[in-house]
Amino acid sequence: MKKDREASTFHPSSLILQPSSTIHRPSKRFGQNFLTDKSIVKRIIESLNPQPGETIVEIGPGRGALTAPLIERAGQLVAIEFDRNLIPVLVDAFGKNENFRLVQNDALITDICAEIRPAQRARVVANLPYNIATAVLQRLIEQRACLTELILMLQREVVDRIIAAPGSAERGYLSVFVEAYCETEKLFDVAPASFRPAPKVWSTVVRLKLQPKIAFDLQEEKLLWQVVSAGFAQRRKTILNNLRSAPSPLQDRVKAHGGASIVLCRAEVELQRRAETLALDDWTRIVRALG
Repeated sequence: MKKDREASTFHPSSLILQPSSTIHRPSKRFGQNFLTDKSIVKRIIESLNPQPGETIVEIGPGRGALTAPLIERAGQLVAIEFDRNLIPVLVDAFGKNENFRLVQNDALITDICAEIRPAQRARVVANLPYNIATAVLQRLIEQRACLTELILMLQREVVDRIIAAPGSAERGYLSVFVEAYCETEKLFDVAPASFRPAPKVWSTVVRLKLQPKIAFDLQEEKLLWQVVSAGFAQRRKTILNNLRSAPSPLQDRVKAHGGASIVLCRAEVELQRRAETLALDDWTRIVRALG
């Protein structure tokens, strides 16, 4: 997704609704696969269980498969759509609803905490395009000050990486990042035939409950993610070798504390372990050894 596009906020109460004569076709550029299976829509809504008094954020409403039932059940729905060609479609369908607000913007740069005001907290539901799903997920977790729960449909392989336990070949930076801030629950799989056009892969709906702070007491969370990123830089290498070849300024900090082997010994992490075998507690001990 490009970040230099003009962003707009649409307030339905101030719009003059005009019938849309164009039929929107899914965009390969935006990775659009529209959900059409009503039974899957129902399961997602039931999993979210919107309440009359709460604010829900929908990212990428598309043609509005989830939007309609969300408007019926939520107190306020803020829909964030990047594709400006879909704006007339959504305005035609939902613009007259007082509890609906449409924001034309890139989810990767949207300040959701600002968009939901005056609400202080919200939950998110989204069918994320595969090509930006990981980046959007990280962006949502970064906004955990105002977000309490995410119900997301992602590529099944991405979910497998998210929930991968220490020792799993699928475990990576994203696994550790999500583990640090979320309680994760895999809900159900979704077949390609549930979309138009049908993707070539299966999807999975997952629930992530966000916690404002990391589970472990750390003074430097930024340092934690520098260490984790360096640890997974070359997956075939040991954590020792990856720390030795870490980029500056992390490498300088490692050297200032006696070198990678000394840091790992202080953290009680075996030198020959690989990053995918480390639990979150192991990573935090390494960070403390650099403190």
